[in-house]
Amino acid sequence: MKSITKELWFNTKKSREFINITGEVEALLAESGIQEGLCLVNAMHITASVFINDDERGLHQDFDVWLEKLAPHEPVASYRHNTGEVNADAHMKRQIMGREVVVAVTGGRLHFGPWEQIFYGEFDGQRRKRVLVKIIGE
Repeated sequence: MKSITKELWFNTKKSREFINITGEVEALLAESGIQEGLCLVNAMHITASVFINDDERGLHQDFDVWLEKLAPHEPVASYRHNTGEVNADAHMKRQIMGREVVVAVTGGRLHFGPWEQIFYGEFDGQRRKRVLVKIIGE
């Protein structure tokens, strides 16, 4: 069995942002030479997410609006977590969108369904954060 472990680093311009990272993950898969196996993509920060969905701008805007309704940033005083930081909402948004994805590798390619792409979701950005990519297989 072979494996590869790499990190992708992000420093977003906005507090909340969705970034398509499918190309970077596919490049790491090609580098690994693995033909059959599994690919784990994991947000390494508790205010960021990795998820799979469609790469459609309207959908991403809908996610942003929906998440803000579910876990609004303001009023920050309504959260007990905000004792030094004001990012309690980012923790909740991450919980909703998820920590990681696992994608099957078949024939040296990520085995997606129609329209599926991998995204990094940032909910407390404008600082350096990372995503772990671990691919294992033959």
